[in-house]
Amino acid sequence: MEYPAGQFWVTCPVRLSLQAEGVGSRNMEDDASLKFRQQLLLLHENLVAEDVAALKFLCTDLLPFKKLENVKSAVDIFQLLMAEEYLNEEDTFLLAELLYRIKCYSLLKKLGYTKEKVQECLHEKGKVSPYRQMLYELSENITGDMLKDIIFLLQNCLPRRQITLSALELLILLEKQGLLTENNVQILEDICMNVSPDLLETVSCYKRAKVSLPQQENTLPIKESSLFRTGDIRVFTSRQETSIKSVGSNIDDNKAANLTQGFSEMNLELPGEFSNVENESKMTSYKMDGPHRGFCLVINNVEFDGSLQERKGSCKDAEELERVFTWLGLDVRTYKNLTSWEIKDLMRTWQHLQDHKDRDCFICCILSHGESGAIYGKDEELVSIRMIMSHFTAKQCPQLFEKPKLFFIQACQGKEIQRPVYVEADAQIPELPTMQQSFSPSESIPEEADFLLGMATIDGYASFRHIQQGAWYIQSLCSKLQLLVPRGEDILSILTEVNEDVGRRVDRLGTKKQMPQPAYTLRRKFIFPVPRDPPPSQQHRGF
Repeated sequence: MEYPAGQFWVTCPVRLSLQAEGVGSRNMEDDASLKFRQQLLLLHENLVAEDVAALKFLCTDLLPFKKLENVKSAVDIFQLLMAEEYLNEEDTFLLAELLYRIKCYSLLKKLGYTKEKVQECLHEKGKVSPYRQMLYELSENITGDMLKDIIFLLQNCLPRRQITLSALELLILLEKQGLLTENNVQILEDICMNVSPDLLETVSCYKRAKVSLPQQENTLPIKESSLFRTGDIRVFTSRQETSIKSVGSNIDDNKAANLTQGFSEMNLELPGEFSNVENESKMTSYKMDGPHRGFCLVINNVEFDGSLQERKGSCKDAEELERVFTWLGLDVRTYKNLTSWEIKDLMRTWQHLQDHKDRDCFICCILSHGESGAIYGKDEELVSIRMIMSHFTAKQCPQLFEKPKLFFIQACQGKEIQRPVYVEADAQIPELPTMQQSFSPSESIPEEADFLLGMATIDGYASFRHIQQGAWYIQSLCSKLQLLVPRGEDILSILTEVNEDVGRRVDRLGTKKQMPQPAYTLRRKFIFPVPRDPPPSQQHRGF
C-alpha cells in the first residue's frame, strides 16, 4: 500500500484523520497535531523499502507480530506505534531511536532531535532491546555471499519451498521456529564460526553484556604460579605468600578485586588443591619435531591516522621478536602499520594457508595501541582480540588442529596506571571491594584447546614502552626466551618469569608499574626445541 506524496492518510482507531490540503479546522485537534502528522508524512517519503524492513524488524518486540506481518510502508508502522501508544505528538522519542538505530541520522532533525541528543537519552528512554539491537547489527554485516552460505547451512531448518530471504527475514524465521531466542543464541555462534568469525564478536559482546559477570584481574607479581581452572581455560594467578615478597602492584579501589572471589562469582570450579607447575611435570609435550617449526606473524603498528600518538620504540620490539623467533626456528613475517580491515584480511589469509599442515605451531605477535579486549588498527578502529584468535580454531583452520597457537599482545588495555606498593613478607592482603565488570584474557581465548594468549597488562590498565629500548613486556619476553629455552623450560614457566621480571619494574620516578597476564587452553607442555646456535643476545655480544 503506497501513499502519494501530496496526500494524507486516513485511519479509524487512532487520532489520524488527515485529509488532503485544506482540511477543516474542526477535523483537526490543533495545529501541533497537524504539524506532527506532516512530520510523519515527510519521514515516510524519505524512507525506502530497506529502511521500512529495518524499522519493522526493530519493532518486533514492541508490536503485535501478526500486525507487523502486514506492514508495507513506514506509514503502517507509524500507525501501529500510535495505536500501541508508543508515538504521539508529545513523545516522538521511540521513533527517533528507531531512526538512530537504522542510521538515518539526517531524518532526526525532522523530529527535533540530533544524533547526540538521542544518544544521551537512550540509557533512560531506549526501548529497543539489546537482543534486537544485536540481531540488527549482525544482519547489517552479513554480505550477500555470507547469506547464501548461511542459508545453505540451515537448509534443513528452512521451508522446503524456494523463497528468497533477506538477513532480517532469516533471523525472524529462526525466531519463529524457536531456534533463536533472547536467552539462546547458540545457533548464531555456530553460524558465525562456520561462515565468518568476524561476525562472532557481535554475538559475544551481547552475551557478555547480558551475563554481566565480574571478571578477574591479576594485580600482583607472580613468583610461584598456581593455576585456577576456568573450564578448559586457565588464567595465571599467584599465591598470597609468595606474591608479596617483592614490589607489588596497587590499583584503584574501583578496579581492585580478590582473585578467588572473582572466580567464585563467575561460578567457575576450583580444583581441590592448587595445581602448580611442578605437579604438572608428568604432562606430555606438544610434538615439535615436524619438518618446519611454524609461522610467526609480527604486526607492528607504529603510526596512526588520527589522534593516537606514534609508538616510538616499537620497531625495536618488532626487530627483537623477529630475531628471537627466527632463532627458535620459526618463519617470521613482519607487517607494519595495518588498518583494522587489513588486520582482519591478513588473519583470513593466514587462516586458509595450507602450509600450516607441515608446521608444528603458529605464533602471532601484535604491537599497537589498544583498549579493553581489543587493539587499534592504523585507522584507529578497534579489532577484537577474540575475533583475531577465532580465525585459527579447528573449524576455521583445520591445518592447525591440535597444534599450539600462541598470541602475544603488546597494547594498553585501558588508561589506568598501576601504582607500586611496598609490603613486608608477612603482611596480610587487605580485603578488596567487589570488582567492576571488566575484560579477562580468558574471554578472548576461543573456547577450545591449544591456545595461549599473553597480554602485556591486565584489563583497564596501561602498558609501558621505552621510546628507545622498547616495551617492558616484549623486551622481557624476548630476554626470558633466550635465557630459558636452552634450559628446556616450557612456555608457561617462561611466562611466569616474564611476570616476575615485569612486575618488579618501575619507571624512573617510581610511580608506574605493569603486570602482564597470560591465559591459556593448552593441553600439553609447549617446549621449544633448543636451537643449535647461541641466542641472538650472545651473538651480538660476539660470543
